[in-house]
Amino acid sequence: MTLRLRDDLVDTARRMSQLGLAPGTTGNVSVRTERGFLVTPSGMPYDQLRGDDAVAIDADGTLRPGQRAPSTEWRLHRDILAARPDAHAIVHTHSLFCTTVACLRRPIPAIHYMVVRAGTDEIPCADYATFGTAELAASVVRALGRGHACLMANHGMVALGDSLASALQLAAEIETLAAQYWHAAQLGQPHILSTDELDRVRAQLAGYGQRKPTPPTR
Repeated sequence: MTLRLRDDLVDTARRMSQLGLAPGTTGNVSVRTERGFLVTPSGMPYDQLRGDDAVAIDADGTLRPGQRAPSTEWRLHRDILAARPDAHAIVHTHSLFCTTVACLRRPIPAIHYMVVRAGTDEIPCADYATFGTAELAASVVRALGRGHACLMANHGMVALGDSLASALQLAAEIETLAAQYWHAAQLGQPHILSTDELDRVRAQLAGYGQRKPTPPTR
C-alpha cells in the first residue's frame, strides 16, 4: 500500500505542475499513512520525481533516516492532518489567481455557486507568516476551520480531500474561482450569492452525479 501511495503522490504532484498550479518547484502534496504522512521532497522538479523520492514523516514530525529532505512546508501538512482527521490528502499550490487574490489578503467571496465545494460560503485567507514555520501552519489551520480550502496571504492556497484526486480537483476548482473573481472585478463589483442561495445549491448538489445501480431483486 505504501509503495502505491508513493506513486500516487508523485503522480498527483506531476499533475498539479502540468495544470499550472505550481510553477517551477513551488507547491507540495501530502497523503496520510498509518504512521503519519508522505510528502513531496524539497526543491525537486516534478517531472523528475519517482515514488522513492516521497518522504515519510511520522505523525509527531519525526523524519525517518535515509530519505530526501522533505518540503519546507512539512509542518503545514502535519498540523493540518492532525487537526483534520477527515482529510487524507493536501495539495498546496502557488497558482496564479489564488496567489494574486492572496496578495491582496482577501477571501474569495461567493461570486459563483461552486464555492460550496470548499464546504464554506467563501474561501478564507489565512494571515501571513513566513513559509515553512509553525506560525504559518497554525494560521492556516485557523483559517480552514471545518472548510476544505483557504488562501494563504502573500503565498498561495491549500486544498484538502478524502483522496489525492479529490484534493487536486478542489485545488483546480478554487483556482478557477479565483480567476473568475479577478476577471469580474476588472469590470465592476461582482454580485455575491446569498447564504440562502448557497444552502439551496448545497441541497441541489447533494443529488448531483451518477448513482450506483440498485442490484436487481430476485
